[in-house]
Order: sequence, then structure tokens, then C-alpha cells
Amino acid sequence: MTWTAPEVARVDEPFLGDERAMLSGFLEWGRSSLLVKCAGLTGEQLARPAVPPSNLSLLGLVRHLTDVERTWFRRRFAGEPVPTRYWRPDAPDAAFEELDPERADEDFAAYLEECDAARAAIANLPLDHVFVSPRWGEMSLRWAYCHMHGEYSQHNGHADLLRQRIDGRTGH
Repeated sequence: MTWTAPEVARVDEPFLGDERAMLSGFLEWGRSSLLVKCAGLTGEQLARPAVPPSNLSLLGLVRHLTDVERTWFRRRFAGEPVPTRYWRPDAPDAAFEELDPERADEDFAAYLEECDAARAAIANLPLDHVFVSPRWGEMSLRWAYCHMHGEYSQHNGHADLLRQRIDGRTGH
């Protein structure tokens, strides 16, 4: 039996709420949007690159965003000593270049687990919690939420085009 990405109900962003609820709600919308764009596709379809020479694929995006969630929320802001899952200094594009369609279910499970772990890692941190980047200096958790909104917006736009190329589905 061939694995396919499960159907997902997109979570609406909040229309009312305090700042934390709004930031969290929009992040959840971005997360669920990515999954909606992958729903019903096989591992082979998810791994299909956009157009040569691009290595961009839906499965690659899922893997990349797994590392992004882990890096910003768990490693940097919560200070957890966890390694990146896919990214390596000798292979910065490993999330896109070293994927295996036969393991797409494992990559999706890793993404979902990472989102849960990221939520838990920052649940009790205030928005003013600071991570000091050696490169950029002080950064607030509020900034990280805004950065993640941009990250998901950019990659969900990519995902729209990738999905349309695979099966013509648009507007979801």
C-alpha cells in the first residue's frame, strides 16, 4: 500500500485575542496550510522537484521547516541541546537533496512531532524572552514568531506552485 499525506483541516487564524493568541494563531494557520497543500499526495509526488535545476519540493519544505521549527524555538529560544535533524554544515540543502520518498511518512511524523515540541518549548516563555545571537545580537521571542510567519508565508507560496504543478490543485 502506498502512503499518502493525510487530509488536514486548516486551522483558522484568530480574529480576536491578545498578542500571544494572535501570533500563535497565525503560526498555526501557516503550519496547517503547509499540511493542507501536501494532503493526498504520495511520497513520490511530494518529493518531485519544481523544475530543473531547482531542488525545491513539498517534501523538502516539510523537512526544511522541521529544522526551522527546531532551530528557532527549541535550540535558540528554549536553549535545548538538540541537533538539527536534516541540516548539516557540509550539506546545508540536505532537507531538499537527501530526501527519500519511501520515508515521507517518517518525515511528516517528524514535522508534526517537532511542531508539538516547539509549542511546548516556548509555552511558558514571555514574548519578551531574549535569545542572544552571536551574529545579530538580542532577539525577542516576539520577533521569532514574526519571523516564522514570514517563513511560512514564503514557503506556503512555494507549496502552492509545487502543488499546482503536481496535480493542478490550486486555492487551498
